[in-house]
Amino acid sequence: MKTDKQMAAAAADFAKRWEGKGYERGQSQLFWADLLTTVYGVENLPEFLRYEEQVASMVDSTNFIDVHIPSTKVLIEQKSINIDLRKPIKRGDGYITPFLQAKLYIVNMPQSEHPKWVVTCNFKSFLVYDMNQPNSEPEEILLKDLGTEYYRLKFLVDEKSEHISKEMEVSMKAGVIVGQIYEALLKQYDDNSPEALRWLNILCVRIVFCLYAEDAGVFSRDQFHDYLVSYETKDLRNALIRLFEVLNTPIEKRSRYLMDDLKAFPYTNGGLFEEQIEIPQFTDELREVLLHNASLDFDWSKISPTIFGAVFESTLNPETRRSGGMHYTSIENIHKVIDPLFLNDLRKEYDTILEEKVEKQRVKQLNANSLSL
Repeated sequence: MKTDKQMAAAAADFAKRWEGKGYERGQSQLFWADLLTTVYGVENLPEFLRYEEQVASMVDSTNFIDVHIPSTKVLIEQKSINIDLRKPIKRGDGYITPFLQAKLYIVNMPQSEHPKWVVTCNFKSFLVYDMNQPNSEPEEILLKDLGTEYYRLKFLVDEKSEHISKEMEVSMKAGVIVGQIYEALLKQYDDNSPEALRWLNILCVRIVFCLYAEDAGVFSRDQFHDYLVSYETKDLRNALIRLFEVLNTPIEKRSRYLMDDLKAFPYTNGGLFEEQIEIPQFTDELREVLLHNASLDFDWSKISPTIFGAVFESTLNPETRRSGGMHYTSIENIHKVIDPLFLNDLRKEYDTILEEKVEKQRVKQLNANSLSL
């Protein structure tokens, strides 16, 4: 089973291989075979999918489904790279969209084989339709973004996978990892006093910051991991204490005799590392979770602050944890609350300013409004 980073790398390589390519009849099967095997790890392709499966149609005599994946209930209608997937194209005596063409095929399929997902593709774009909501707008994944959007196509190979946004899936997975770190650290503190829980929460926030910083470019790539991996389990506590002290110290105030691995870390202002907290001893299990599950095998730069923030807060809230685990408020529900309070008015004001045709006046109004916020 590939890790997330391995899958992301394979997806990025796939996107490069297929950039600018896309002849429907000559390359469709190669395209999907490459995607499913190299990115998503399908091993027995002939048993997994069906190419050019014949089915009755009310449109024309070319009654073949391009790709059908029975086990995950996916039907794929493939077009050439020059075809606009949202516009009708000539089929038989009329004009229909690729999605409508797929729907007409479905009508003549056995009920047990009706797809849960329909994907229309032109080699550079994937439009995904949820057949539980067939009249809703499709979600689009671009080939060029597949290196970071690969999560959104996992439903092709995993029948339990829901087609949710990459931000949602990655952020929820990050919450699970934080929960693992939290539980492992909680066992290491001697008591569950309010003070100890406060130290634990601060320590988790600092660790997550460092994990995010090495993936988002605040630190060098894998810098936090490479620093910790050089220490044995028994020395990790002291290694973190020293690191937090360095992160809280401006470059010009640091000792000239610092070791190179510590000297390379940037100064982090804002007070996150200012307070001295009690840090417990680490275990081999915790070291493994931190260095592999949380660092090497996961990309923290892809999380959604809106979703992850709520998940993270519930992870660090003892009352929430005792009541049954992690919860989060969806982006949609957040907007239902905050939009009427101020965002709707701000958007109207912004749109009005943009209608000002004189650039100097437009900039003046934008600056005035930013200062009043």
